[in-house]
Order: sequence, then C-alpha cells, then structure tokens
Amino acid sequence: MTLVNSPEPVVDAHLAVALDALLAEQSVTRAAERLHTSPAAMSRTLARLRRILQDPLLVRAGQTMVPTPRAQALRDEAASVVRRLGALLSPGAGVDPANLRTTFTLQAADLVGAALAPGLLELARQEAPGVSLRFRAEELEAGPALRDGRIDLEIGAIDHVDPETRIDELATLRMVAAVRPGHPLAEKPLTPARLAAAEHVGVSRRGRFAGPLDTALAEHGLSRRVTVVLPSHLAAMTLAARSDVVCLIPTAPAGAAPSPFTDAAVALGLRLLDIPLPLPPVTIGMAWHPRHAADGAHHWLRDAVRRTLRAPGVPGDPA
Repeated sequence: MTLVNSPEPVVDAHLAVALDALLAEQSVTRAAERLHTSPAAMSRTLARLRRILQDPLLVRAGQTMVPTPRAQALRDEAASVVRRLGALLSPGAGVDPANLRTTFTLQAADLVGAALAPGLLELARQEAPGVSLRFRAEELEAGPALRDGRIDLEIGAIDHVDPETRIDELATLRMVAAVRPGHPLAEKPLTPARLAAAEHVGVSRRGRFAGPLDTALAEHGLSRRVTVVLPSHLAAMTLAARSDVVCLIPTAPAGAAPSPFTDAAVALGLRLLDIPLPLPPVTIGMAWHPRHAADGAHHWLRDAVRRTLRAPGVPGDPA
C-alpha cells in the first residue's frame, strides 16, 4: 500500500485579513465594505474559511449573524496576525535617534578620526545618547569590510571603486605646510625653492617617500628631502611641532570656514603656511554598502557625519 502525504496547507494572507474583518464586523456586508470588495466575493471567502476551519464561524440569528465559540476563540488571534502582517509589509518607519541602542563602526585615518570624533560624539550625546562609536584605523580592505558588515562607514579619501558601494563627498581640502613656531620658513614669504630646501616628514601607510608635492617641485627643477615617513598625520604633526621638519596637512580652501582637520595642528601650536605651488585637492568622502541605504539608524549616522564635516548648503543623501 502506498502512503500519500497530504499537501501542506497554503498560507494565504488575504484569508487572514478576511477572517479578521468578518469576526470584527460579524457581517458579510460590513466586512466587504471594510475590505473594499463586494458582498458576493466576501460571501465566497466566508464559505472557503468555513471549509478550511471546519466551522460555520458566523451563523444567522434573526437579522444578524453571531459568532460560533470557535470564531470567538479566533477573534483576538486573527486581529493580532493582521497587525503583525501590516507591520511586516509596511515601509520602514522613521527612526527616533533618542531610542537607538547600537554601536557604529567607522574606519578612518587618524586625522579624519580626530576631525570627526569630537563633533560626532557631541551630536550623539544630544540626539542619540544610546549610540556608541568605534573608530578603526585603515586596517581593513574597505570594500569587503563594508560588504560583510565589519564596518558601517569608511571615511576619508575613497580610493576603491566597488560597483555596489555608495559614496558621498563630504569636503574638498587643500594641502598646507605645517611648521613649529619660529621655524625659518615662517620668517619670510614661502617660495618653492625655500620649501624644497627644508627637511620634510612624509605621511604614508605604505611607506612612500614621494607624493604630489614632489611632482609639483620637479616641474620647477626642484626636489626635496624627506628624512622620515610616518603612517600617521598626528604623529607627523607632533614631530613637526618638536623639530624643524615640515609636515603637509589638509585644510579648508582659502576663504572657507575653519576646518576641523586643522584643529589638531592648532592644538599643537603649528603655523600653517600656504604652499606656492598648484597641488591637487584632497576629497574626503564616506562610503557605505547599499543594504544600509534605507536603514533609519544608518541614515542618522550618515547625516550626523555630514553635519560634522561638510560645509553648509551641500546636497544631502544620494539615492
């Protein structure tokens, strides 16, 4: 003898909604009006529910219909199921930052982190006190790290181009020379020759000695001497504050509002000198994975980063 398994019942959300309406209204006509359908269609749905549940559910009592004991037992559960379905299939509601309880992980170079952390922390204290921030150095390959959720945002000079990564530009900066108070370069107008003759500290995670300044100097037949390369801007600025080396740091364009990127230099007492050469600007951006694009908590984080680093009037969140 062959045993045939009976098929699994098909879950039909429309039936759950119809059952809730019928049990709440105790009327085929009113249930049809509630669901914007015809009484005939609702009557057919009631017949189908009766077959599935093997119970009449609603029975005639004079001019009205009354629920059976099974229907009375199902009423609250049906209403709860429909509420959960509505929540499941509704667009994501806006998030109140005050109710957030989460930790965001941001990957950034030390100078970017130093520029961002104070303002971002202050915004979190004011708007989202349950949010914690974790800053990581540029130690992970950002594309895969964003993709697998090890970091929520990458902030800095975005140099990877993954097709799915969303990128938003935050600030365009120019490079200036930072020197200690009393440095010989600060005593006279800075020229390419005087800049080339000074001793320099380079900043490179990969240990590179040359950069855009060397290209610009070479066009004038000049070269500089980089005596040390450090992986951190903050370490390089500290060295510049205690010696005669020159450190290049990013700051706001001429005439723009003060940049938080120079706060650390100011705190160390460094003098900032305009470089008399055309150097390419530095674009600071943030990158995130598109799975976070519609997430309310992540949207607050991106907006908070913008408000901390971006000049007023720049367009908002890209699609």
